[in-house]
Amino acid sequence: MPDESITGRVAGQQAESESEPECYSCGREAESDSLPAWESIAVDDHWRVVHAFGVSLPGWLVLLPRRHVTSIAELTDAEAELLGGWQVRLSRALAVVTGCAKTYVAQFAEREGFAHVHFHLVPRAADLPESVRGPRVFGLMGGTGLPAGELDRIALRIRSVLDGGEKKNV
Repeated sequence: MPDESITGRVAGQQAESESEPECYSCGREAESDSLPAWESIAVDDHWRVVHAFGVSLPGWLVLLPRRHVTSIAELTDAEAELLGGWQVRLSRALAVVTGCAKTYVAQFAEREGFAHVHFHLVPRAADLPESVRGPRVFGLMGGTGLPAGELDRIALRIRSVLDGGEKKNV
C-alpha cells in the first residue's frame, strides 16, 4: 500500500505560498530532529542523504546541502570538498545494498519548490530496461512510489553499510 502522506505533504507545502513556493528541502531540514530514517540516512555538518520519494526504484538517493543554495557555484569550499567523497561512498553503499552495476549521478534542481541544489544518485541495475537507462531513468519518478516503511528499511541498510556494518559480497 503506497504511503500517500509523503506526496500529500509535498503538495501541501507547495500550495502554502502562492507567490513563492516553499523550499521542500529547507522545510524538512528545519524538522531534522524528527525525520524518519529515509529522510536522514546520513548527515554531517554540510550534507544530508535521503531516499527519494515518489520513485519505484529502491535505493534512489538524494544528496543535498543542509543550507539553502540554488547553484553549485554557491557551495562553500567545505561543502565542495565533501561532495565527491559523499558521491563515491553512497555509490559504493548502493552497490552493496542493491547490487547495482553502476550509479547515475544527476543534478538539475529545476522543479518548483525543489530549486535547492540536490544530487540524485540512482542505482542502475544490470537488467534495467534500455527504455529507462541514462536520463530516461527519470521516467521512473512520479506516482505513489515505495511505501515509507520500505524506504526506512532501505535507508537503514544503507546507513549500516556507510557505518561499516555490511560489506559487498564478492
